Amino acid sequence: MPPFDPHPAWMAVMAVLGGAHVWWVRDRRLRRRALGGWLTLGLVVLWPVGDLAASVSLSVATVQRLVIMLGVAPLFVKSLSTRRLVTLTRPALADALARRLAHPALAMAVVTIVGTLTLSTPIVDEGAHNQWIRAATLIAVVVCGIILWVPALGVMPGARRLSPIARAAYVFVSSLVVTSLSFVWIFARHPLYPALHDQKSLLGMTPLFDQQLAGFVAKIGSYAPMWAVAFTIFARADEAGVGVEESPLHWADVERQLLRVDRARERTTRHARRRGVRPDGE
Repeated sequence: MPPFDPHPAWMAVMAVLGGAHVWWVRDRRLRRRALGGWLTLGLVVLWPVGDLAASVSLSVATVQRLVIMLGVAPLFVKSLSTRRLVTLTRPALADALARRLAHPALAMAVVTIVGTLTLSTPIVDEGAHNQWIRAATLIAVVVCGIILWVPALGVMPGARRLSPIARAAYVFVSSLVVTSLSFVWIFARHPLYPALHDQKSLLGMTPLFDQQLAGFVAKIGSYAPMWAVAFTIFARADEAGVGVEESPLHWADVERQLLRVDRARERTTRHARRRGVRPDGE
């Protein structure tokens, strides 16, 4: 094991953010999800898992990423009620960003690119020596996880909600693309991460074996849970008698669309006044 380091500063930050999140949620069921997400996050980013992932083992780092993206992130998303999501995304900039990131193709592209960068050799090596780079990387992983699950869970007000079959297909395809580096790790002939060390003494494996193991962990660790989720989405829709090709519509979506219409009308009025043209109705 790496030397014991409780990381008191990071523990304090997580306690404050987690406490604020749990308090803000209010609903008891949603609070349990928020608390579960923060406890799970603390388990994989603090000692010993966080230290092993940062400077020792790529396999442990891969498990850490999978837990955050497939466990912590969906708990965070599902801990927010529709009312809270409406409040968070009401500002025009937040609404535009959420609407775009809820698009499956864009969400998948962002997750693949950013997720790959967080496990690139320069980022991993720098994070092994710099706690700020490490923290920024983990924050990026959490954000990637949230972006990954927004289209699948269909909770964003005013964003296009996928049908059950489209959601299941999105989750299935996502499981294939989020592990883009796994083949590189499996077939590489030499270790790719010089900053990761002491695998032999601490974990009983060579750096190359640890790297190859990380590739298999990434594949199995993403395929199994995400394929199970895809099957569950499809099965629940069928049991509930919901058409698997139907896209649901909620009142929050209608309200958000009306708000966008009002904003578009206001922009048109402002532009007309700047050009010296009297808007219709004046």
